[in-house]
Amino acid sequence: MSDSFIYTSPADPLARPLIDELSHEYESRYGEFYDREGGQREMEKYPPELFTPEHGGSFVLLLRGGQAIGGGAFKRHSDAHTAELKRVWTHSAHRRQGLAAKVLLELESQALRQGYARLYLTTGFRQPEAVGLYLGHGYTALFDTTLPHETYRHLPFEKTLRAADGLNPATTVTVAPHLLGVGPAAVLAQAA
Repeated sequence: MSDSFIYTSPADPLARPLIDELSHEYESRYGEFYDREGGQREMEKYPPELFTPEHGGSFVLLLRGGQAIGGGAFKRHSDAHTAELKRVWTHSAHRRQGLAAKVLLELESQALRQGYARLYLTTGFRQPEAVGLYLGHGYTALFDTTLPHETYRHLPFEKTLRAADGLNPATTVTVAPHLLGVGPAAVLAQAA
């Protein structure tokens, strides 16, 4: 079964597993640190419109057999050349397959297609898998990595984007037609 990417919205029913599982994961990792409803509140922090091309963002799902197994998004950051990555996720039943890396590379390519030159992100101090993913894909930590991650709570990273890094900014992007008000969702591309 091949994997495919689709550009859609966090409000798309296909995204529900991402939203639900991320909320649960945030609550299980950070619940006693913040509060019991922190995961759901975090997931509702940003309106879905921020992740649309009209607002400088994008939201992608990685599908297998029509089901979301991964995904992620970016939104415009504080300057016109920077996008902020959000919600890079892999379904718990599909981890350790390199899917988060596929999603990350797709988001980087899409950011280039949308004219961004830099990516910024923060991840939580209790997400060592995410720290490893970003460091392993050329992101620069904007914090002292020798100190305990709890020192910072939010761990910021950045990366300058270049097509020469193997990203494909020339790929034609198809958004899910239901975002345009017509037809069923369309697939962007087969995932490698």
